[in-house]
Formats: sequence, C-alpha cells, structure tokens
Amino acid sequence: MTIFKLLPELWLLGIVCALFVASVRGSRRVMSWLPVAAGIGVLVAVAGLSSRGEMLYATYKLDALSQFFKLAIAFGFAVVTGIAAGKKDSRDLTPDYFMLLALSAWGLMLLASCVELVTLYLALELSSYSLYALIPLRGQDRRAAEAGIKYILFGAAVTAIALFGLSYIMAAKHTTYIAALAASSWSFADAPLAVVGLTLFLAGFFYKLALFPFHFWCPDVYQGTKNETAAYVATIPKLGAVVVLVRLAAILTPHMEVTTILAVLGAISMTGGNLAALVQRDVKRLLGYSSVAHAGYIMLGLAAGSAAGLAASAFYSLAYILMNLAAFYVVCTISKDGENPSLDDLDGLYRRAPALAMILAVAAFSLVGLPPTAGFTGKLFLLSAAWDQGFYWLVIVAVLNTAISIYYYLGLVRHAYTGESDAPALAIPKGTLVFGGVLAALVLLAGIIPAPLYDLAALAGTQLHP
Repeated sequence: MTIFKLLPELWLLGIVCALFVASVRGSRRVMSWLPVAAGIGVLVAVAGLSSRGEMLYATYKLDALSQFFKLAIAFGFAVVTGIAAGKKDSRDLTPDYFMLLALSAWGLMLLASCVELVTLYLALELSSYSLYALIPLRGQDRRAAEAGIKYILFGAAVTAIALFGLSYIMAAKHTTYIAALAASSWSFADAPLAVVGLTLFLAGFFYKLALFPFHFWCPDVYQGTKNETAAYVATIPKLGAVVVLVRLAAILTPHMEVTTILAVLGAISMTGGNLAALVQRDVKRLLGYSSVAHAGYIMLGLAAGSAAGLAASAFYSLAYILMNLAAFYVVCTISKDGENPSLDDLDGLYRRAPALAMILAVAAFSLVGLPPTAGFTGKLFLLSAAWDQGFYWLVIVAVLNTAISIYYYLGLVRHAYTGESDAPALAIPKGTLVFGGVLAALVLLAGIIPAPLYDLAALAGTQLHP
C-alpha cells in the first residue's frame, strides 16, 4: 500500500487546503483555478480506478467499488463548481463556501473506502457537518434558515438512531468489520438483536438517500437552500449513501427480514415521492420529491441482494447523478437573482434558450426512464435484478410508479416547448453551457453504450457478492 494509491483523496484534500488559505487571505478569485483543479481531480480519480489495498488496520480499503464511487464523487464536484462558475455575481460564492463543498466531497470519498462501521460513521459525519453550515447560506432568505434547521434536527435525530443500532450490532456480533459481519448469520431467528441493530444503523444512510420515512427534510431543503447548494445536496451525498448500502447489502441474502424491510421501504418511498411530486409548482421542490421516489428505485437492487442487484444499484446511482445534475444545471441557469424557478418560468424556454430546453428534455426523459437514456438502462438493470430474485410485487410497483412519474416529468418538457412567454432571450456564457451539454451527452451515452460503466459496477458487485 503506497501513498500514490490515495491520490484522489489527497488531491481533493489539497483543494480544501488551498481554499482554506484563500478564505483566510480574503481572496475572491478562486473561480479562476477551482474548476480546472476539480477537473484534474476527475482525471486523477480515473487513474486511480485500478488501485487496490488496505490500510489503518484494514478499516480503509481500496477496491473496485470504492474507486468507482470516488470517480463519481470527483466528477460531481467538478460539475457543481463548473455550474457555480457561471454565477460570478453571487456574493455567497466565496472561498469558504467552496471549501465546505470540497470538505463534504472529501468526507464522501473517505466514506467510499471505509469497511468498518465506526469508521463509516465518522466519515459520514465529516461529510455532513459541512452541509449543516452550507444549507442556511442564502443571503437573508428565511427559507434557507428553515431548511438549515430542519436538516440539522433531522440529521441529529437519525444519527442518534444509527448509533443506537451500532451498539446493538456490537453487542450481538462483537465486531464492527463488515467482512467479519458478512461471515455470520443475519436471520432474525439466529440474531434478532443484530437484525434490529442493522436496521437502525441503516437509518443514517436512508436519511442521506431521502428514503421513506427519513425523507421529510428533502423537499424543504431543496426549496430553501441556494440553487448551487441544492444541486450538490441532491446528488453527491447520495453516492456516499449508496456505496455504504451496497457494502452492507452484500452481507445479506435475498428474502431475509432486513432485505424485505428494504423492499417495503422502497415501495412506499417511490409511491409517496411520485404522488407528492404531481402537485408541485416549484421546480426544486418537485425534484425533491423526485429524489424520494428514486431512492425507492435504488432499493430494487439492494433488496435483490445479488451481485447483479448491487451492480444495478451502483450503475443507477451514477445515472441518477448525471440526470439530476443536468436538471439542476437548467434550474441554476434560468433562475433570476438566485430565486427558485417555478413551472411557469419554463414557459417558452425552447425559444429563449434552445440549448437549455434540450438539456432539460434529456434530463426529464432520463428521470422518467425513457430510451435511449441512462435512466432507462439503469431501471432495466434494477427491474431485472429484482425480478430474478422473486420480488415480482416490487417490480410491478416500480413499473406503476414509473407510469405515474411520466405526468410531472414530461410536464417540465411541456412547459418548455409548448408554453408561451414574453420574457427575453437568456444570455448564457458559452463556458458554462459546455457543462450542461456534456451532462446531457453523458446521459444519452450511458444509455446507448452502458457497458463501460456497467462493467465497472459489475466488477464491484461481483467482488462484494461473488
């Protein structure tokens, strides 16, 4: 194990330190180098895909799963900084703002490699503390204060539940290493205390994923916080939650008590999220309830518990990041003075900004799950994995929910292409338009040619659950 295998984490830590120095010095010129540094971080993560090894008494592991998600986290951070680069007039986008974003992303990178429960918890908290400070940052807007309070209070409550569950696992299994836990029985008849403890411990990651019943903060936080912060909170932290859930789901087998709980929560989450999204007018709040529904879809693969199911969850989480970032790119670009856009603000977008209308259409089609987008391919993998393990009822619920979601996702496209507006054309810097175009292209490319990404995810799934 050499220090060079940790380059993705070290590079992002270097960015955090550089932003800290810029913040102390009062410099506001970080956007001249930050998007480039974040982009280099993506290349560094690509170079580290083959890194393997263990350190810190086998609590920190580099494997196919961790390196796959580190690449996704680095890419997401680069996109969010690129979107923010087009908002140079915003007073809130200071070096300390980006330092907190980078610190949260760094915590998620550490989370991807943690294979011991106490270390997992510490990395989760490291990634969360920055967001507690970021979410209320929105000038004098009261909604931001409300969003920050809700995020902190829900986070504190769920953290207490997770630690309570961790104590049960330690009492029943006498170990916190995931590899050792995987070698023991997880049926309720053999280890009732451990099953209850694992369910409670998973609650901390259900909260990050906005899975029912830990989803109440999600639409309020998306609506209340800054658009750029919402783009980050809606995407990158979910990768950290998925990587941990994939690791923990690998210790289970299909149709056990815990996997049945995952399936039931997934069904309720996708149904509740989609039904609530039907009546929303605020685009960010709509995307918040959409996030709750997509957390339910990811449960399809985790409940399946097979190598194919884990790979499908990993692939779909990355596809969700791409399509959600594309949707939030449009939200950030069309918003006036940082305000939340409503559905009516999308009217006539095809005429005022044709490129934005096209990016929004690609994102919406993918969120629905229409071919040839990444959303369609990802849902196909999830449904196949769940069907193969006998979760027929869950597959039927997922298909029905996909049909429900068509109404509000395609409503975004309807407003953009059939609505009329007298608003003037939008002036969009070509540099920032590149980010939206790349995201839309990747959403289509991952749907048409999914093999490269899915092979990486399948390698990770097979490694965890041969």
